Amino acid sequence: MSNTVYIATSIDGYIAREDGSIDWLMELPNPNNSDYGFSVFLERIDGIMMGRKTFETVLGFNEWPYPKSKPLFVLSNSLDELPGKLSAKVKIVRGELKKIIELLKDEGINNLYIDGGKTIQSFLKEDLIDEMIITRIPILLGSGIPLFDKNNLELKFEHVETEVYNNMLVRSKYLRKR
Repeated sequence: MSNTVYIATSIDGYIAREDGSIDWLMELPNPNNSDYGFSVFLERIDGIMMGRKTFETVLGFNEWPYPKSKPLFVLSNSLDELPGKLSAKVKIVRGELKKIIELLKDEGINNLYIDGGKTIQSFLKEDLIDEMIITRIPILLGSGIPLFDKNNLELKFEHVETEVYNNMLVRSKYLRKR
């Protein structure tokens, strides 16, 4: 099983403004309408795991950004039901992360895309991240929601590759060294 983070951050390491806004990501020039490798990444995953706040942000998008063939799991202790139109695509999960992963593995979901600040931080605290693909956006936000939080573990990753897109986005891939 592989748990992969695929996320964008500001140069100073924030994934959103303090109010959760990601407007600064939507303002990037993209003359070729590129997805910067996101669709290729999605081809190799079996499911998507995100936290409630990230899910609520995604609900505000004009279009559903994920393939309908990929199940989406919302990690939440407070959410009890989903909007009706999404009940077939999305499932609420709660509990211990290792148990959730084992249950998903039993369902044939072996490669998870992990998204959302608190969710990523929780997976890191349990040493459950195998790969990180981080795209740096050339902006300093100064404050906001950080990608990384304090962690009592020292986790070593190996840099595998770096690509530059549109002469401004720097995407780096790291694999967990075990």
